[in-house]
Amino acid sequence: MNPRNAMAASATLHCLTGCAIGEILGLMIGTAAGLSNATTIVLAIALAFVFGYGLSTLPLFRAGMAAKAALTLVLAADTLSIATMEVVDNLVVVVFPGAMDAGLLDVLFWVSLAVALAAAYVVAFPVNRWLIDRGKGHALTMQHHDGHRHH
Repeated sequence: MNPRNAMAASATLHCLTGCAIGEILGLMIGTAAGLSNATTIVLAIALAFVFGYGLSTLPLFRAGMAAKAALTLVLAADTLSIATMEVVDNLVVVVFPGAMDAGLLDVLFWVSLAVALAAAYVVAFPVNRWLIDRGKGHALTMQHHDGHRHH
C-alpha cells in the first residue's frame, strides 16, 4: 500500500474509532432512555464529535502540546472527516428498515450500526486521502505525535 493510502487508512480508522464509540454510546443511551429518534441522533452525533476529537487530542497532550493549541489543531484536522462519517453513518441508520425502532437487544440494531459504520469508513477514506494530499487532516496532527515521523 502506498504511504499516503496507508496514512489515509490509519486516519480513517482512527476517526472511525472515536466516532463509533460516541455513536454507539449515543444510540444506546437514546434507545435505553426511550428518547425520540431525532434526539437520539443528535446525542449520537454530539458524542461522536466529542470522542473523535478526544482521541485525536490525547496524543497531542502526551507530546506536550498545550490544550488550546491541541484543540485548535484537532478541530482543523478532524472536522471534515468526522462530519463525513456522521452524515453517512446516520443516513444509513435512518434509512435501514426498522433500525431506528430496534431495541438494544435486537440483532437489527447492531447489524444496522455495523453496516452504517462500514459505509462511513468507505466514504470517509477518500476524504482523508484528499486532506492528506493537501497537507491537511491527519497529516497536521501526525507531525506532532511523539515518536512519529511523517513522510
